[in-house]
Amino acid sequence: MEWLTAMKKSIAFMDSHLCDDISADDVAAEIFMSPFYFQRGFKILTEMTPSEYIRNRRLYLAALDVLGGKEKVIDIALKYRYETPESFTRAFTRFHGVSPVQLKNSPESLHVFLPLKITISITGGNRMEKLDFAVSPMSGFKVIGFERIFDMKTSYDEIPKFWDEIREKYLGAVWSGKKHLSEIERAVKENGIGEYGVCVDDIGGGKFRYMVAGKYCGGKVQAGMTLFEFPDLEWAKFKCVGPMPKALQSVNTKIFKEWLPGNPDYEMSAGYNIEWYDIPRGSMTDEDYKNAIWIPVKRK
Repeated sequence: MEWLTAMKKSIAFMDSHLCDDISADDVAAEIFMSPFYFQRGFKILTEMTPSEYIRNRRLYLAALDVLGGKEKVIDIALKYRYETPESFTRAFTRFHGVSPVQLKNSPESLHVFLPLKITISITGGNRMEKLDFAVSPMSGFKVIGFERIFDMKTSYDEIPKFWDEIREKYLGAVWSGKKHLSEIERAVKENGIGEYGVCVDDIGGGKFRYMVAGKYCGGKVQAGMTLFEFPDLEWAKFKCVGPMPKALQSVNTKIFKEWLPGNPDYEMSAGYNIEWYDIPRGSMTDEDYKNAIWIPVKRK
């Protein structure tokens, strides 16, 4: 499904099911998209998560029901999927600044939150920076590395900590040229672990697998390591140059805001994402540091 069409359909689906028990996974399934890419793209385009959008829309509609005066607070709470009147009142007060009871006496406190409208923003000019990318097919390949499961809501903060942990335990010793390596450190060196950051969206529930990985060159899979095999895919590879993580985040934003919307040739094809790092060559804070984002695509 074309990217902007998918986003518009996701918003319409959420707004028509605000009184139902729905999750980001349900919305992604409705638009035939990987939950990982749906949540990431929605966040970049709207600056909020799907769950935040659903919550805000519910609380706005709940306030209208409160002002209508035809329903009890407990019924309104249950209607918009809150388990208790207390939890509803707390969320309501955080959003509107007043409790449901207080809103009746000060309706001007109503925090309006209308349905989102997504449109294409046309930009131009001689100084516009273009994405540098290439699309090419790749035969299936295996990666090996250290894996952890992350929640979409906290992954941006937690994944860098995971990298720091793996770097301190294994990568630093290998990159510094340590002579006597342990078996696991030898596996890190032989497979170039640290070259890839791999996202695999096959869990659901707002969670995904992330690997600090390298291309598998054979040999024993050491305890604590994970092996993953990609199928034959066509990959769009976007080049990034600049200090991390700013450069990578900038390109990622351009992919979802400029490249995917209205793209006449390609759409995403699978729930994978690869970050490529030129490690250990150069410092990640260098202005000319090279890295890349790979996403699987298919021709329309």
